[in-house]
Amino acid sequence: MSDEEVQTLDRPTGSHQPARRAAADRVAAATTAQPTWLGPVLIVGIVLAALNLRPAITSLGALFEETRTGLGMSATVAGLITSVPALCFAVFGVTAPRLSRRFGPAAVVCAGMAAVATGLLIRPFTNGAVGFLAASSLSLAGIALTNVLLPVIVKRYFPDRVGTMTGLYSMALAAGTSLAAAATVPLTAALGGSWRTGLLMWASLAVVAVLLWLPIARAIRSADRAQAAAAAGTGAALRADAGPRVVRSRTAWALACYFGLQATGAYITMGWLPQIFRDAGVSASTAGVLLAVTMVMGVPLAFVIPGLAGRMRNQGAIAVVLGVFGLTGYLGLYFAPAAGAWAWALLLGISNCAFPLVITLIGLRAKSPAGVVKLSAFAQSTGYLISIPGPLLIGALYQHSGGWDLPLALMAGLLVPQIALGVLAGRDRTIEDECGMKD
Repeated sequence: MSDEEVQTLDRPTGSHQPARRAAADRVAAATTAQPTWLGPVLIVGIVLAALNLRPAITSLGALFEETRTGLGMSATVAGLITSVPALCFAVFGVTAPRLSRRFGPAAVVCAGMAAVATGLLIRPFTNGAVGFLAASSLSLAGIALTNVLLPVIVKRYFPDRVGTMTGLYSMALAAGTSLAAAATVPLTAALGGSWRTGLLMWASLAVVAVLLWLPIARAIRSADRAQAAAAAGTGAALRADAGPRVVRSRTAWALACYFGLQATGAYITMGWLPQIFRDAGVSASTAGVLLAVTMVMGVPLAFVIPGLAGRMRNQGAIAVVLGVFGLTGYLGLYFAPAAGAWAWALLLGISNCAFPLVITLIGLRAKSPAGVVKLSAFAQSTGYLISIPGPLLIGALYQHSGGWDLPLALMAGLLVPQIALGVLAGRDRTIEDECGMKD
């Protein structure tokens, strides 16, 4: 039961006030009847879940050529696989609010981790592109659900530490991304050189996450049942709060479009930055290191930015600063790509840290866990749909223009609306207020 519902029970209504106050006390006691170990273990569980949100993608990227050859994929099928993550995040993320209301967010995160582990265990043993795509989609579905519900877990169990906890799991997500990208190839070589082994080893991390989330989900489920029984004992049934209608909120739309544009920039950077450097005369090995520098910047800043954003009433200034770093990086790539390569890689790495900012904003722009889950699903699903055409459009412009001038101009141009949307999303207001919902 939410604080608002407890307060509703606690309001004076004539002669019924003592009874209602006693009822509220019973519900509050049931709400706090959770094992003492749950808080610390939940923190570890959040970090482990976040570590598993990208290795399924970046480990495949590191071994994509070997996987294509091993499975006999055509170029068309290979292109389809590179577009599947954003599509799965959009499609399966929409189901998270309904599943969360039915089973609880912790149980759905546990199931999501199980889906990630199962998909990663199956796909190295497939013998064709169809089976590989199906197994990958299973893992991506689990990632999509967890993407949406981790902000809900943070809002519900750490309401006074939204910025800090968001920073912690954003840092873990960035670390998992970088680790899988950097370590997959050398670990594959050390384990015999098979791409199947190289992809399979990341399933172990997901299995560990499942083993930890099982007792977490069980404990939270028991506490929720005790809370529901206490509420039933008062004679007042718990209300199933579906949250606000997010499509009526300007802030929700600003967040969704901001999420989409920052995801577009991140996917373009990950997919095309090495090629930009190589076309400028930078060696292939150095271009790979430069991409690693860009990605690694997300690890420390993913912790710093949410904590800073959580202490501010208006987070628009952070969106502006991140956007200016990105504009400077793209202008540098336009005028002197090789001469200032390290600086541009660093600046673009900072700019790509708009992701932890927007995840923090999801937790700050809604008052209740029900609002957070709907806002998270809407912003991420809509945002990932927006991001799908970006890398494909950049590739088409590069192919038809024969150089990077036009693509880089478009990349820089996309940052202008991104900054404006970040300012709108960063305003101190909530979607409940915009939708006319009272406390």
